[in-house]
Amino acid sequence: MPDIRRESFFRFSLMIARAAKDGTQARRTTTWSALDGETLIALSPGHPHQQLIDKHLAKTGVKPQIKSVVNLLDTQIALVEAEEGIAIIPSFGMPACRNRKVVVSPLINPVVRFDFHMISPRGKKLPPEADEFTAFLKSYIATWAGRAGVL
Repeated sequence: MPDIRRESFFRFSLMIARAAKDGTQARRTTTWSALDGETLIALSPGHPHQQLIDKHLAKTGVKPQIKSVVNLLDTQIALVEAEEGIAIIPSFGMPACRNRKVVVSPLINPVVRFDFHMISPRGKKLPPEADEFTAFLKSYIATWAGRAGVL
C-alpha cells in the first residue's frame, strides 16, 4: 500500500511441534516433505501465520491430514501434547511448549520466516513517544526472544 510504511521488527521461523512420548528426543530438523500424510492440528485460516503455512504446504505439494482447526496457539499446542497430531508453529510459540510434553524442531527445505512489522503512515512523523515505545519494544522482544531461543 503506497500510504503505509512497514518497518521490519522481528523475524521468526516456522517450527514443528510433536508430542514428547517417553524417550522422544527433539529432531534436529524436519523437512516440509516429511509432513506429507501427517495428522496436523491447524489454526483457523484467518491467522496470518496459518496463511503462510498453507501457502508453503501448497507450494511444496505436501498434503497433511487436517484433524482439527483451532483459534489459539495454546489450544494447538495442548492438542499436540494430547497426541492428537502435530502442529506447525512460529518460533515465538516455543515458550508456550516449555511446560508441556512437546518437542519442537526447525522446519526446513525451505526455512520459512515469519516477520513482524511496525506499520505507520508514510510521510507522517510519529510523536517522540512512539519512537521511545518502538525502541523499548525492540529491546524487550530481543531480550525475551534471545532468552527463549526463538530468534
